[in-house]
Amino acid sequence: MNGQAASVSPRTVTTELAALATGVTEATIRKWASRGALTRYGSARKAEYDIDELREILARRSRSAATRSGARDRGPGDRV
Repeated sequence: MNGQAASVSPRTVTTELAALATGVTEATIRKWASRGALTRYGSARKAEYDIDELREILARRSRSAATRSGARDRGPGDRV
């Protein structure tokens, strides 16, 4: 290799699959894209979204939900 980073095209899924994968509605996927939280690929008639970007959003949502719920690691002997 010549030391330059290779340009990799994102692996994309349709709006329907993005919604199923993230557990939200298609309208939410479109809202995230319109607000700039998610990059929209594809044509004017066929929107697609990057799988890796969806994974990042899910990870952030999971961390956020755990923080809001006050979740922490508990051992078997910890009192609640």
